[in-house]
Amino acid sequence: PRQPAKTLWYDRPRYVYLEFCVEDSSDVKVTFEDQRLVFSCKNADGVELYNEINLYARINSKDSREKRSDRSITCFMRKWKEKVAWPRITKENIK
Repeated sequence: PRQPAKTLWYDRPRYVYLEFCVEDSSDVKVTFEDQRLVFSCKNADGVELYNEINLYARINSKDSREKRSDRSITCFMRKWKEKVAWPRITKENIK
């Protein structure tokens, strides 16, 4: 059974950062679409983690990338409209 990874996010003028808190991740896959991000990986215990996020606003999927570390996977998503603050990361108004 898949479960979502714990996420943190940060809003910046040009980018939105989304951090998936997974230590010692493997099989990391990140798909950037114009208004959606799909993330999956396995954690140290081999549990499959999966997040599918319909983003609050459009991003430039070609200018977005992820960076993996021992503690987390951080996604740098380039905003389509710069300097427009995102009140939340998702399109739906949920936490």
